[in-house]
Amino acid sequence: MLEKKTNDPETPSLPKYHPANLFLRSNRGLLLDLVVFVLNLFLMRFLAARFAYFFRSAFAGDFVSEVVILIFSLGLFFLPLLGAVLKRWPFHHRLQLAGKDFDRTNTLFGGCLFNPILYLSLNLVVFCVINAFAQQLVYGDDEPGGGIAGLIIVAGIVLTIVQTVIVYRYFVPPKKDPRLQFLKSPASETLGDACIFLNMIFYQLVWSMLTIGWSGLVSSVSEVFSRILFICTLALLVYFPPRVFYLAEDIDRRRTWVTILLANTPIIYRLVVGSHGGW
Repeated sequence: MLEKKTNDPETPSLPKYHPANLFLRSNRGLLLDLVVFVLNLFLMRFLAARFAYFFRSAFAGDFVSEVVILIFSLGLFFLPLLGAVLKRWPFHHRLQLAGKDFDRTNTLFGGCLFNPILYLSLNLVVFCVINAFAQQLVYGDDEPGGGIAGLIIVAGIVLTIVQTVIVYRYFVPPKKDPRLQFLKSPASETLGDACIFLNMIFYQLVWSMLTIGWSGLVSSVSEVFSRILFICTLALLVYFPPRVFYLAEDIDRRRTWVTILLANTPIIYRLVVGSHGGW
């Protein structure tokens, strides 16, 4: 399951199946998948139901709920940017020590999953949500005048493009040291991992809320296939973008696809098989 040798020079070699291997920096993707699996199995439906309440209250005009949803949406937008900046130098340093180079096109799915167009499209949707709740907080039910709405949209598109460029620079080896030496430290990578983990949990909340109404038992084979198609579409939009940082390191490991499938098994079960309760 886990390699005996590690590319992490700061961690001593451990037996192949030693539990400590799970916490190696090169195995963060595996750890993320297991965390998501546990949350989906025991806690995510509860959190999604409670969070759906905030959405309903926000649309009903509750100020506190509007602030919560706005902060949540800002997290979806800025957490990956922070994660990319904080992890970039340690990630490429680890690859260099292992004598490797990252190439997004050297795997069957790499060219698709590492395509910034998908990420850009998703973040344009996130910005629209941010814009909607921000305008609701500032203007209430009134429309902003004086061409402000148009300027906000243009600024949002530009900001989303800049955010996507910064995030995808993560996959480009740095040509010089960062201005802040902290960005080369293990602490910087750990903080970046925290941002990525939190971002993934936020997206899982969104996914769980989108699937709340799909808990009924399937009634036909065609419905099974329609649900599978729904899952694949959501996976591309919801699971892979926040995990893409770790896919850069473990996409060529067979266990990666096993743990990704495991992480989403509770949601797949609810969507494809259906249930009247529980997970």
